[in-house]
Parts: sequence; structure tokens; C-alpha cells
Amino acid sequence: MVKNQRKDKGEDIIQANNQQKIAMVGTPCQILAATKMDKFLDEEFPVDIKIGLFCMENFSYSYMKEMLKDYDVDMENITECRIEKGNLWIYLSDEKVVKIPLNKAKKCMRKNCKICMDFTSEQSDVSVGSVGSPEGWSTIIIRTEKGLKLIEAAAKDNYIETKTMEESGLKLMEKLANEKKRENKLEINARETVARPVIYRRQISGEEFINEVSDCQFEDLRGDIIDIGACVLCGACVYACPEEIVEIRDRKPQIKGKCPDGCNKCYVACPRTYVPDEILSNELDKEPFGKYIKILSAKAPMVEGQDGGVATALLTYALSNKLVDNAIVVDKSSADPWKPEAKITDNVAEVLKASGTKYAACPIFKPLKEVKGGS
Repeated sequence: MVKNQRKDKGEDIIQANNQQKIAMVGTPCQILAATKMDKFLDEEFPVDIKIGLFCMENFSYSYMKEMLKDYDVDMENITECRIEKGNLWIYLSDEKVVKIPLNKAKKCMRKNCKICMDFTSEQSDVSVGSVGSPEGWSTIIIRTEKGLKLIEAAAKDNYIETKTMEESGLKLMEKLANEKKRENKLEINARETVARPVIYRRQISGEEFINEVSDCQFEDLRGDIIDIGACVLCGACVYACPEEIVEIRDRKPQIKGKCPDGCNKCYVACPRTYVPDEILSNELDKEPFGKYIKILSAKAPMVEGQDGGVATALLTYALSNKLVDNAIVVDKSSADPWKPEAKITDNVAEVLKASGTKYAACPIFKPLKEVKGGS
């Protein structure tokens, strides 16, 4: 149930097919999952534009909720979270600001983040983050021709404003990116010495990948990834399962049936199982930002969003100009305060409402089930 590799769809933003096209904003692991599904699932994958975020770590919602009790913070009162200058900053509805040292906040970090080598979402079309640019601006790394066309078109229509990146900002970005690669490589080596394999970092060719995953089903995913704390909780396994028997329950993927013979889609889709060298070569470890075309600073004059509002502006541009039919956004849950919840929308107002980083894991691919059967 895994293809050798579907014919390249090309770099044009607009594609000549009838399938729904979707834009997403995601963390490095989520972007990697989208890349794997696009190349290796035996079906058309609807995500057409990938906007990646800079990411050092993500937090467990439940652990973060407990930690905030020590600071008398009710999550219902949170309006914004930021990580800056070695601290986690919590902005509250009464205009108070709570500063939490990052070394304390990191106790809430999800285990899988400690084996991630990607700071700048190297598999995206465009990466966006605040590091390296002046206050009120974002840094954007343009990686593909599709991403370049998107940025140029959005700038031409005044959705974003761009300027040359300062050398001091580039050096800071490089320092942080190399620091993440260096520290997490040590963690990877430490895990491997006690027989906890970090599979996605194994060098493997495309042909070897096909052979290696051919018989792997959910029980293999559970043993290789979920039970050893490598799951990123992205929901790719939920989306990929043709039987709809995989679900997120008790903060991890679980199965409520039996995998049919020959199906390995959940294992193929997961960003922490094997990743072929053509996608993720170990040579990229020597390049702090991965492959890219250019790096700029940018801001969105029409969007009052976090870090210049650029990611939000790019989504609204893509929707407003019919480059995509829908966007995946991460809003706050109506049931659990500040808990991130992914949704599919074609409504610009909902995109604007969902702006801002939540800093907690979210099964971002679950909502794609809504369009999977009807595209």
C-alpha cells in the first residue's frame, strides 16, 4: 500500500486537477509528515502549500496546565504565548504578563522534541519565524519555486512587506539552528546506546524504504514510535488509515480494530518512522537552515498577528486569491481553554481568529478526514 513515488506535481502554485488544494502552517515534524504522505501514500495528498514554523520544542498541554497552577494562571485567561529571551511569556486577558524561565517550562517538553534536528521546517515551501528579524517582523526562508511565487505575489498585492535580512540576524538564526542539531544529536546517540532506535534518522534509500516498511502495520508503529516516546501527535496515522480504525485517545494514537492484510499506511505516514535520504539526508545536518533559495525579513501591514502576522497573511492571500480551496489552521478548543484544535476552513475571518502560536502538540491532520472522501 505504498507507492514507489508518485510523479512530481510540479512547482506551479495552481495545479490542473479537480482535487481540493489545501494550505497548511505547521511545525517541522508536521511538515515532514506532509512531505512523506505526498510522496509515498498511494493516493493524491491534498496539501499543496506548506508553510513551516521555526520550532525549538513543543509542550504537553496537560503538563503545561499543571505548571501554570504554580503561577496562579487560569488557562481561560491566556490571550497569547511567546518564547523570547530565554523565557516563556504568558499574556493574560487582564493585561498581566507572566514570565516563566524556559529551563522550567522545558520540563513540560514532549519527549519527541528532544530527537528533532530541524529548527526551521526544512521541508516546507516557506518557513516563518521571529528569530533574526526586528520586533514586529518575521524571518522567512523561501525554499521552493512555489514558495518564491507565493511570496512575490503576496508582496506585490501588499499582503506582506519584505526587506533584506540583516547579517546579525542570520548569525543568530544559525547559532540556534546549529545548537538544536548539536544538542539533539547527542540525545539521539544516547537513546541509541540503550536500544531505543531513532528510526527517522537512519540513512536509507528510497528502494530500501519501500522494502523496510512493506510489512509494517500499527503494532509496529506502536512498538517503534508510540511506546518509546517518539510520537509527535500530528495525526498523520489517523488521516492515512483507510479503515478509520486509528484515533487519538488519551494523548496518543490507538487502534480500535485490526489492520487489514497488506496495509502499512499509518507507518508510512508517520514522520518518526523511516525517512528516505531523498527527503532527509544526513548531509542536511551540516546546513543549519537546510536547502533554500533566499532569506528575507517580512511583516504583514494588514494583520495584527504574532511575529509580524506573516504566516496568517500568506494563508489569507492563498485563500482570497483561490490558490487553495481551504487552509488548515490551529485555533483554541472551545471545550478546553487554550488547548490547540486543528480545523479546515475557507473563511479568512477564521484564519485571522486562529492566528498566534499555541506551543502545545496538536493532531493537525485529523481534520483532513473531512475532505478526504469528498474531494
